[in-house]
Formats: sequence, C-alpha cells, structure tokens
Amino acid sequence: MEEPGQIKRAVINATAGAISGAVSRTVTSPLDVIKIRFQVQLEPTSSWALQRRQLYGSSKYTGILQATKDILKEEGLPGFWRGNVPALLMVMPYTAIQFTVLHKIKTFASGSSKTEEHIKLSPYLSYISGAVAGCAATVGSYPFDLVRTILASQGEPKVYSSMRSAFVGIYKTRGIQGLYAGLSPTLVEIIPYAGLQFGTYDTFKRWMMAWNSFTDSSQSLNRSDFNPSSVQLFLCGLASGTVAKLACHPLDVVKKRFQVEGLQRHPRYGARVEPHAYRGMYSALHQILLAEGWMGLYKGIVPSIIKSAPSSAVTFVAYEYTSDLLQSMLT
Repeated sequence: MEEPGQIKRAVINATAGAISGAVSRTVTSPLDVIKIRFQVQLEPTSSWALQRRQLYGSSKYTGILQATKDILKEEGLPGFWRGNVPALLMVMPYTAIQFTVLHKIKTFASGSSKTEEHIKLSPYLSYISGAVAGCAATVGSYPFDLVRTILASQGEPKVYSSMRSAFVGIYKTRGIQGLYAGLSPTLVEIIPYAGLQFGTYDTFKRWMMAWNSFTDSSQSLNRSDFNPSSVQLFLCGLASGTVAKLACHPLDVVKKRFQVEGLQRHPRYGARVEPHAYRGMYSALHQILLAEGWMGLYKGIVPSIIKSAPSSAVTFVAYEYTSDLLQSMLT
C-alpha cells in the first residue's frame, strides 16, 4: 500500500491527537482539580504533616478523600469539572500539535511515514522527538493551560465567573505576559516530561513486541503479528505516565504557583501566593523547599499519579485506535 500523503497524514495525526486528548482530559478532570488545589495550597496537604509541624486545623485540604468530600459539599459535582472547557481548549490543540510534530520528526529521522518504521528508531531519538513535540505543543496552547489552572483553583466564591472573564481579568491586571506566567518552568518541565513519556512508551512498546514474539507459538515472520494488544498498550501508557510524572512533578508545582500569583481567593483556602512571590524558577524551588520541605515539592503527587498514569494510558490507546480508524477511512 502506498504511504499516505503528507497533508492527509498530518490531518490524521492532528485529529487523532485532539480526540484522544479530549477523552483523556474529561475522564480524569476530577483528579486534576484535586491535584491543582493541593499544588496551590501553601499549607501542608496531609494531616501527618500538620501534626509534625504541630499545626492543627490550618489547612483547607489534608487528603484526597477529605478534598473530594469538601469540593462535593461546597461546589457540587460541577466543581470537579471546573476549568474543563479551557482545559479541553488547551489539551485538544496540545495533543494535536504534539502528535503531529512527533510524527513529522520520526518520519524525518526514519525516512518513512509508516508507524511500524518509527518503532525501530533508537531510544535516544524517541526521547528527543517527544521533548521537541512537547515544547511545540506547550507554546501553542499555554494561555488555556493557565486559565484552566486559575478556574480550577479559585474555589468559592469565584474570582472569575467564566473563561472569558478570566482572560480579560488576567490581561488587565498582568498584561499579555500574564497569560504566559510560568511558561519558563513549564518548558523546563516539558522537555524531560514529554521526552520520558514518549521515550519510555516506545521502549515499553518495543519490550511488549519482543515479549509477544518470544511467546508466539506460530513462529510467524510477520512483524505486525507481534503488535501489542489494547491491554498491553494501556499498560505501556500507564507505566510511561507514572515514570514521567514522578520525575517532573516538582516543576509542575512551581508552574502552578506562578500561574496563581496574586489570585484573590476566600481565606478558607489558606494563604495566597502573593504577587512577585518568586523571582524565578530556581527561587521558587528554593523557597518552597525552605518553607514547606521536600513534601512541598510533591504536593498533589498522589492524585497526580492516579490521574496522569491512566490519562497517559487512555491518550495513547485512544490515539493509536483513532489514528488507525481514520487511516483506514481515508486510504
């Protein structure tokens, strides 16, 4: 069969990426809201940390179950999908750009647009391709990510009533640069994160193919017979998402702090991040470490892992299947 044209292939990648990102983001939104609430809370996020510091009743959220109950009680079910519209507007172009750029880089490196040839690339090229694709996607969708964070973290009463009011309010108070607050730590984070996510996914996928080949009793010479099953693809995505999130979570915390600088929230949500609280990324890491300890850099890690691992898995599986479906329809 002839390889699909470049424009057709780009349409397939972009569409499959957008759909997979939308499905994954909507399914995992409740965990993302809880994660963001933890990350922007300056006080300890566990009862154990409160007791160790001899603090009592000074934190709004002290655990996943407690946070879930509080959000449900105060904001209802819609509270778990707060900021989901800008999140979708962020994640759909993000994943569309990411998978399109990723495919382009892999096509250039392998000399073929066929995905079965891309899996033969060296692990180093897989990591580099993922990192470059992640950077391109981040720059293209960042303002929506910032607005999503603010809407998800503001609680009740709302500071901004809608996505439009958030964009206008941020622009009026912080200028155009306000819509890109936290971009530097985000890019520093996304290079290892996207690199690890796509690199380890390709590595695990190769291992699965090798395992299928090893356990195959038919002695088939057709390489496609060893392609991972949907369950195996899900496990590859689960593992790659976990590895990437564990390695890069502190930078995500720093990004969230920059994004909510100066946001006026109700006092019950704890101390706010004052305007210009951090001079830069390293200053933020240092201040969080001094004031909140190592655990401060890993606030929200549990809901983040619970959310990111299946999110990564759903994204990869949805992308693979949507891409195959679209390719069969358009070729």
